[in-house]
Amino acid sequence: MLGYGARQRNHLPRSGPLSPGTENPLCWSKNMTLLDAQPFDAVRARRRKIRIAAAVVAVLILATLAWIYRNWPEERVISHFFAALEKQDYESAYAIYFNDPNWRQHPQKYSQYTYADFYRDWGPGGEWGLIKSFRIYGSADTKGFGSGGVIVEVIVNERSEHARMFVQRSDKTITVYPY
Repeated sequence: MLGYGARQRNHLPRSGPLSPGTENPLCWSKNMTLLDAQPFDAVRARRRKIRIAAAVVAVLILATLAWIYRNWPEERVISHFFAALEKQDYESAYAIYFNDPNWRQHPQKYSQYTYADFYRDWGPGGEWGLIKSFRIYGSADTKGFGSGGVIVEVIVNERSEHARMFVQRSDKTITVYPY
């Protein structure tokens, strides 16, 4: 059985024994020893630690912001919708509801929920009355339910009952969330 030294010698290059003038593939440079190593630079090490810490903090901040604003596009759609209702611009609100600014050219496409029905539900005589103020209370993703959308909860006219709106992620259409 070969000893450790014999095994180690088998992995050396076959060009001959190592001498001070020959190249060693295990060394970084030709004639460098431990005494030739660069001295420890405390300032450089400190800068490196600071850069690493700053990068970790930046990644954590970005991850937190991404988590907080993960439903921002859908909340923005609801904000535009309620802003149009607040201005009593019901035609624009209807266009936002179906995400179709040209809904007047093809009203037959929305025959299941016509503009008259929309005005009855969201106009001055609707469930929420004239909308004078609103604010987004929160949102929840519905990936677990398989519908691929976001439920946005809105405080309307400072009422204790919140409006729950469902925004489809794929096409940004809005419906009232029934639960």
